[in-house]
Amino acid sequence: MPDSLVLRLWRDRDKHGWQNFAIAMLVLSVALLVALFSAAVAQQGRVTLAAISTVVALSLAGWVGINIVPKLARRTSLRWIVYQVDYRLTREGIIYLGVVAVLVLAAVNTGNNLLWMLLSCAMAGLLISGALSRAVLRGVELRFDMPEHIFAEQPVVAELELRNEKEAWPSFSLRVVGENKKGAGPILTRPVFFPYIPRQSSARQKVELSFPHRGNYRQDAFSIRTRFPFGFFEKTRQVVSELEIIVYPKVAPTDHFYEVLPLLSGEMASNFRGRGHELHSLRDYLYTDSARFVDWKVTARAGRLMVREFAREDERRVMLVLDPFIGPPPATPGESVAEAQQAAAGHAARFERAVSMAACIAWHFNEINAALQFRTHRFTTPMAPSAEIIYEALRELATIQSDSSALGGQFLDDLASEREVFKIILTARPQNTIPTALWSSSYFLFLNSL
Repeated sequence: MPDSLVLRLWRDRDKHGWQNFAIAMLVLSVALLVALFSAAVAQQGRVTLAAISTVVALSLAGWVGINIVPKLARRTSLRWIVYQVDYRLTREGIIYLGVVAVLVLAAVNTGNNLLWMLLSCAMAGLLISGALSRAVLRGVELRFDMPEHIFAEQPVVAELELRNEKEAWPSFSLRVVGENKKGAGPILTRPVFFPYIPRQSSARQKVELSFPHRGNYRQDAFSIRTRFPFGFFEKTRQVVSELEIIVYPKVAPTDHFYEVLPLLSGEMASNFRGRGHELHSLRDYLYTDSARFVDWKVTARAGRLMVREFAREDERRVMLVLDPFIGPPPATPGESVAEAQQAAAGHAARFERAVSMAACIAWHFNEINAALQFRTHRFTTPMAPSAEIIYEALRELATIQSDSSALGGQFLDDLASEREVFKIILTARPQNTIPTALWSSSYFLFLNSL
């Protein structure tokens, strides 16, 4: 059978602290008696004795304040004092204070005892409201659990837990609200309500979250709010948070992805069939085949297009490349500021579509268990099974930003030396600036066409 509260308090009692408390109460009781004695002898005109008694009473009280009170303070948990609680007057509270003000005026002007009693009850209600609401907020700890991997525009379910660590009292009617500094993307965007949390227990609520964009999201603080018990004030206690998450780009394939995928598959098939040197077979031409594998002599004899297939000499490996150097937005002579801003916004939107396309392609190769390498100007993964590097690639895609400078030409030049790997390159560069050696082993997706 679980221990009662009284038994737990008795077992965990602080003996030395209780001794100090008893001594303090005893000495203060003696000081009170001496002070009463001083008042009595002063009424009899014995001024000297009254003065001596007063000094003795003050000395006893001062001794308790200097010697006993600090010892008791060191043994007392003062966590409840450091809770910063903010108060906001509600509409109901304004009405209630208006009624109190009317009672004050009526009681002062009439001197009616009943009005004074009503005013006392009204003031007691305010004091009780403040004490109970602070007790409800005290001793409540918060925990917020998020999924490990989160994608933009895809709902996820998080779990918010409030634990009531108070020994004796439950907590009622709590709302948890996310608080963020200006400009920061919040994680918790709507309040979560907890009607009741028993003592020494916890309550959990499932929260559905959705993030509209890729990138970093953080929660600077959570506010625990209550209007318990009467709703005159809304009391808020802030809990500092260091929660930060990375939201990956959206990976749901778009219509444009479905348009690109057949072309991409055809280029890959042509590349991997053509990387060997030993002739494997001849077959009819398909629209996905590259023209460089057409056997024109056999085509002339057969009267239809025929292509050569070669034996593949190594395993299929793919390098996915996102080139962030998009250059400055195109400037039109005489354009207004609004038009320039609109052009810049369109430039940024194309880059976001490129990031989303790269994420879709990477996820596609992950689903077919291909060997994949992902590269940007600042980041590269090893060539490995896609399941091993997919989340590293998505994490880079979540935070990458476009570069409007004209630098970065060396980035594509370095890729040209890796001819044994088929490359899928998303870039905004003009075709005439791309190294010639890249064309034979790469498939290009140009941002202007996305």
